[in-house]
Amino acid sequence: MTTPRERRGAVGNQIPPLIALIVLWMLLWGEFSWLNLLIALVVGIVVTVAFYLVPVQLSGRLHPLHTVVFFVRLILDIVRASIDVSWLAVKPRLVTSNAILEIRLRTRSDLILTWTAVATSIVPGSIVVDIDRESSILYLHVLNMQSARDIESFRRRVLDTERRIVRGFGSSEDVERMRGVRPADRRASRLKGTS
Repeated sequence: MTTPRERRGAVGNQIPPLIALIVLWMLLWGEFSWLNLLIALVVGIVVTVAFYLVPVQLSGRLHPLHTVVFFVRLILDIVRASIDVSWLAVKPRLVTSNAILEIRLRTRSDLILTWTAVATSIVPGSIVVDIDRESSILYLHVLNMQSARDIESFRRRVLDTERRIVRGFGSSEDVERMRGVRPADRRASRLKGTS
């Protein structure tokens, strides 16, 4: 039996998709009118009730500075990767070594897992081919992996993307988990550098 608080939470989790459907409806019709708004509201309610999805737990937290950092870095990554992939396409004597990489994320949030997968896939040169939701593992097909250093560099970029998403949008627990992991990563990289 659900409590009133859980029912309110379930309804609250359906509001963002409902708003997104209303905005999409208005954009598709291309004009704002009260009739369009009313129809969009009715259609949105029918869709969210008839095609009920398991609610994604939103963190309710947004850090503006870290959000801007995430989007700026994402744009820079897209530009850099576009240049790299373009060079691969026109490079004489093209010899590429592609790889399927398994990258275990540090968060257990479905939302952060999805955003990390999308942010990684829109950067040219890599695409998510599978996700293990239970273990928070992304499997990615990546272009031009020539050495173990290339693989480790790409793995760090994906984990850095996850960290930026968590810092911008993640729950307090996810942020704390990231804080707990980062110093260990630094220590491990220092130890690798000295050996």
